[in-house]
Order: sequence, then C-alpha cells, then structure tokens
Amino acid sequence: MATNRKLVFQNGSLYHIFNRGLDRRNVFQDTRELHRAIELINFYNHKDIPIRYSQFLQLSLEARDNTLKRLSENESLVDVLAFCLMPNHFHFHFRQKIDNSVSTFIANFTNSFTKYFNAKYKRIGPLFEGVFKAVFVESDDQLIHLSRYIHINPVASSVINRDQLLDYKWSSYSAYLAINKENKIVLDKETVLSFFKTSKQYEEFVLDQIDYGKKYEKIKHLILE
Repeated sequence: MATNRKLVFQNGSLYHIFNRGLDRRNVFQDTRELHRAIELINFYNHKDIPIRYSQFLQLSLEARDNTLKRLSENESLVDVLAFCLMPNHFHFHFRQKIDNSVSTFIANFTNSFTKYFNAKYKRIGPLFEGVFKAVFVESDDQLIHLSRYIHINPVASSVINRDQLLDYKWSSYSAYLAINKENKIVLDKETVLSFFKTSKQYEEFVLDQIDYGKKYEKIKHLILE
C-alpha cells in the first residue's frame, strides 16, 4: 500500500487520510475550534467554491443562505465515509469523486483552519505536519477495520472513556447509529453498514475492539501503511 507522494489518487477509490499538528501540538483545543473544523468540512466539500470561508462569514445572513444554496447544487469533491477530529490530529475516510479532489479538499480544509488558528492565537507559520498521510483502501476487510479504527480513536487515545464514545460529537460514529445529527456532515454510511445486518451489529463490531491497546498491532498494517 502506497502512502504520501507515492500515492496517485483515483476517482472512485477509497482512502484513509490523516495528519497531525506540527510537533504533535494540539490543534483543536476547544469546542469553538472543533465547531469551526466541522463547518470547514461542510463548506469546502464542494466543487467551484466562489469565496473563502472567512469571506463567507462576512456576508449578511441572506447572502450566506444564498451562497449555501448554490453550493448545495455543486458536486461534492469527496464522499465522506467516516471522520474523527482529535485534539492533535484528524482522520478521514474518503472516496475521491473528481480528479485531485482529495488533495484539493485537504488543502482547503487545513489552510483555512490554519489561518483561523493563527489569527486567534497571533502566531505565524504552518500548523499541521507537511504532507498529509494517505492509505489506499484495497479490500473489504481493510474497509471495515478502518471504519472501526477511526471511530474508536478517541477511546484508544484516552481522550474519552468507553462510556462516552456515543456522546463524542467530533466523529461520525454516533451518526452511524442514527444518534448524532448535530454536525450535519453528509456521510456515506451505507458503504460500511452494508456489511452488517443492522447498525446495532456494527456497534458491536466497533466495541469488540475497544480494548484497543491489546489488539492494535493486529490491524495496524490495514490502516496506517
């Protein structure tokens, strides 16, 4: 499996995309920053965006509504199968839909968030590590294990405990179980859920590896290489 610059993104193919803060610093430090990241995911997952998000926020409410309506008519750059925002990194599970759209989306997302973060904290320079990491999803086995890996990441990294996983707003996990409707990110859940009879069965599959530390090495090669 190829990663980084060796990987040529192909339309219709699935990828695990991830990156972290420079020097492993926290980049999503509070609820407002996490909300901003969610807004950017929604905004920049469109073809032919007429203005930057910072400019969009300067518009009147009516103009914003009109802009969002026009954007909703544009083709999306990627299908989002899963995502998770962590304090110092992010994970996405994407299907590329348009030539170079994975790279375009990640560039727009990280550049916009970096400008917001730098303005807020009066800093300069990059916020994320140089080249985002990318892994081509080659098999159904890899597909479902990746989905689980992304969704248990907050517990595996000790950000929250197992009992809080369903309440973690900054991933797609609860949306898979038809619980969280707050972040409003359009998801392709069916690609993964089609391997399970019910969403409850998917939940059981995810929680089966919640004791992540003991089992991580068994699936690491499927998701990070």
